[in-house]
Amino acid sequence: MRLLSWPLLLLCVFPPLDSVPAGQVEVLQLDVGQGLAILLRTRNHTLLYDAGPRFGEFDIGQRVVVPAMRKAGVRHLDLMLISHADADHAGGAAAVHQAFPVDRVLGGELARLAPQLDARLCESDARWEWDGVVFSTWRWEQGPDGNPASCMLSVDAGGERLLLTGDIDVDAERAAIASGFDLRAHWLQSPHHGSRTSSSKVFLQAVGAVGVLISRGRNNAFGHPHPLVMARYRWLGMASYDSAELGAVSLRLGTFGTPQAERAQRRFWRD
Repeated sequence: MRLLSWPLLLLCVFPPLDSVPAGQVEVLQLDVGQGLAILLRTRNHTLLYDAGPRFGEFDIGQRVVVPAMRKAGVRHLDLMLISHADADHAGGAAAVHQAFPVDRVLGGELARLAPQLDARLCESDARWEWDGVVFSTWRWEQGPDGNPASCMLSVDAGGERLLLTGDIDVDAERAAIASGFDLRAHWLQSPHHGSRTSSSKVFLQAVGAVGVLISRGRNNAFGHPHPLVMARYRWLGMASYDSAELGAVSLRLGTFGTPQAERAQRRFWRD
């Protein structure tokens, strides 16, 4: 099967998003293999958190993220937030930026991001509201570059909350707790794809999530998610929604409903 057929498989799964009521957010964790891309839409605004991987000519941003966004009816982005500059999170950003008008780009670190993104640094405790939904960001400003620099995004829709964490590690988790940033959330994006260097017990308890969204490639070389981390999730009563097993996962934040999984034919790019 040729690479050009990849988007067609994904596009069969999710039709264009319905109009989102005020106070709610349509959340779609795309199936991008070993990487991350999460699309958020309120009634009148659209945000992309990370843009999928690119390694050389292998660009999931171009092959999957852009076509999926078009199929969902996206015409422009109010904000593209790139948690940090690693290729599995930022690699597809240039393709997205080329395909859509983007009002603003924020990043957890700037030095390694593509210059054409004209990104600005994510700031801790920035807060804004779209259509009755409250967004806030946090970044470990005194921390090192790389994974610990990931910009976190908290989304509150009528009291139901989602926390997106990028690739923060245990040191960044401790810093976030010490900062007083409100980490509480019903749904958590698994830090660093479920790596054993993240998802500390104290952090997970501070978040108190009922479910965790895991984005990773099947049989990936990193062993994500780590068995000890999965055991920790289970011990804390967190349901897991794993892209390698379920494909793309959607959630209507603000309804206190259950995430819906793609469950379509297996995508070979998960391997």
